[in-house]
Amino acid sequence: MRTTSRGLIAALALTPLLAGCFAPGDSDDATGAGAGSGGRLRVALAVPPVQALSPYSNDATVLSKLSVAEGLTALDRNGTAKPALAKSWKQDDDTTWTFELREAEFQDGTKLTAQSVVNALDHAGAAKPKPRVLSDVTLTAKAEDADTVTLTTKSPDPVLPLRLASPALAILSAKAYAKDGAVSPVGTGTGPFEITKLSGKTKATLNRFDGYWGGKAKAPGIDVSWIADGTARANALRGGQADIAEWIPTAQAKLLDEGTRHEVPSVRTDSLILNTRSGLFADAGLRAAAREAVDGSALVDSVFGGYADPAQGLFGPAVPWAADKRVQVTGRAEAATAGQVKTETKGRTLRLAAYTNRAEMPEAATVLQQQLEKAGFTVKQDVREYTQMEADLLAGKYDALVFSRVTLLDTGDAVDYLASDFTSEGVYNIAGLKDAKVDKAIRAAAGERDTERRQEKIMQAEAEILRTDAVVPLVHEQAVQGIAADVEGVILDPRERSLIDLDTRLK
Repeated sequence: MRTTSRGLIAALALTPLLAGCFAPGDSDDATGAGAGSGGRLRVALAVPPVQALSPYSNDATVLSKLSVAEGLTALDRNGTAKPALAKSWKQDDDTTWTFELREAEFQDGTKLTAQSVVNALDHAGAAKPKPRVLSDVTLTAKAEDADTVTLTTKSPDPVLPLRLASPALAILSAKAYAKDGAVSPVGTGTGPFEITKLSGKTKATLNRFDGYWGGKAKAPGIDVSWIADGTARANALRGGQADIAEWIPTAQAKLLDEGTRHEVPSVRTDSLILNTRSGLFADAGLRAAAREAVDGSALVDSVFGGYADPAQGLFGPAVPWAADKRVQVTGRAEAATAGQVKTETKGRTLRLAAYTNRAEMPEAATVLQQQLEKAGFTVKQDVREYTQMEADLLAGKYDALVFSRVTLLDTGDAVDYLASDFTSEGVYNIAGLKDAKVDKAIRAAAGERDTERRQEKIMQAEAEILRTDAVVPLVHEQAVQGIAADVEGVILDPRERSLIDLDTRLK
């Protein structure tokens, strides 16, 4: 999953994810080729920190993108769980796993021990709200000796090694965890780059951590700027103020030199999320009317400039097994007619939210507003930066949200995404969906160990979710990353969890 010369990921099938402890072709010792003499990397990121880079927030992926912190496991290019802070593991029984730790140290000079892992995982389990990756599992950690940790789950979790690769379950030193529940990765990770300064929501300084167990990074450091405006990120790359700019808006992509524009097949799906718990869309008939009114294919060219595919469901072309196992959706509510919509919405306004961090979302909201109003809805948009609206979204203060979601972000396994976003107790359930059939279908998928049957049950759960019209898939995105011509070794990751590693440097 590196720049084009190294090849892109060909598939994200689940089969290799469950195959074993060590990924074929991946060395247990990910030693870099030595420190490079090039300069510091300047990186423009899109979404400013929500909680000072706490791993329990959406900031978690910053820690993995910049190689600051690590979990017990990581995901290789095929989506297989491979060693990270754990050098090996084995499954003792259906609910018990044993992990052997490698010799490593934290950036504050303390040593990685089994108790360090227990402390970190205990804090993650006690966090409020829980990290999304723990939505459907209760995890208990026990130190057997200095280098051995036993993890136990209440119910069988066949993809636990994948779960532990989540950026939200990064292992930080004891210094990271404050008594008030705050978590700081500044100087407390184990990765090849150490955060030495975090300046609010605008900048961060990272230096190479020479004590990294995997060897010295080739770049001496990273200077991060958060630039929420996509055009400004693209301009920073074009103007030479940034070496790497993520999430280039599709309107800007073709303005970049061909050598600096890198298209990435993405597991990101953009959808219209409908609030089922209150307001207009508590009515299933109105949800069905909204679903019939919107046409995601209209966004492919007009908004995404061709860098997208019309949505077929929650999972798109970058999840290659999904299409063959897709289940027909049945049992949907009958859609309200245009006359019924006008009657039900008279004097009421549909509150449609979109966020500015991805330039396409406000544009898509405008197209959807026109489609919904044609069907009889009265629509008012609320467009802001994501960090300003997340709490209101989770509290159900909007009727609908134009949403861009990386479906395999947290574990690389689709069940985790379904559990966090659509179960009754899901911690990222923006739709407020509470549906017994959906909960049952997701539980069935979560408990399945056989790869083929797990995939089939995931798609059965997808059909149950789509039946409710709590979510209307619109398009499957293709990500565009901007990389200056004199930079090599940038990771092009369909899951958007990785960006810079040991080998990333200026030529």
